[in-house]
Amino acid sequence: MKSDAASPMAVTPQCVVALTWTLKDTLGDELDTLDEPVEFLVGGSDLLGKIEEALQGHVPGDTLELHLEPLDAFGDYDDQLLFLEPRERFPEQLEEGMGFEGLPPGCNPAAPRDRLFFVSDIYPDHVVLDGNHPLAGIAIRIKLKLHAVREATEDEIGRGTLGTGFFRTQLDVTDPAQSPPVPPTLH
Repeated sequence: MKSDAASPMAVTPQCVVALTWTLKDTLGDELDTLDEPVEFLVGGSDLLGKIEEALQGHVPGDTLELHLEPLDAFGDYDDQLLFLEPRERFPEQLEEGMGFEGLPPGCNPAAPRDRLFFVSDIYPDHVVLDGNHPLAGIAIRIKLKLHAVREATEDEIGRGTLGTGFFRTQLDVTDPAQSPPVPPTLH
């Protein structure tokens, strides 16, 4: 069945959407703003499940306002994902907030290898790495604007992502016993 060219495509369980947003905490403090539309794969790992559910059936031009508790957003804060590692394992140029895909060689072998870690504190001899999403434990309010909807390509569906990682803390690792698919890198 051909679609009517005059009717914009609505969001389906597997498509690509272009979004902008403003993300705030429950006190109204702005946490993040995406001013230019970015594409995300619906039905993959790019978006939070509650955002995908809310987008279903919407068309370009629609706006949505959602309130997400931590469980539906970035999860509860898990202090078991904090790691104190030797400073010499990291580049000289290191700043709080930097992210690493996995931990550098020689760091705690018990640390999950399929996570993004963020530098939370830097001391002369140690670095504190946090495997929680920076917004873990926070209830959020998100105002989304849907700018475009298109069919996902077979390749995009096969990858399960367009590579947009704002909502992700885990890496795509085919064998968890192995290191991340690329060496640890700064973001």
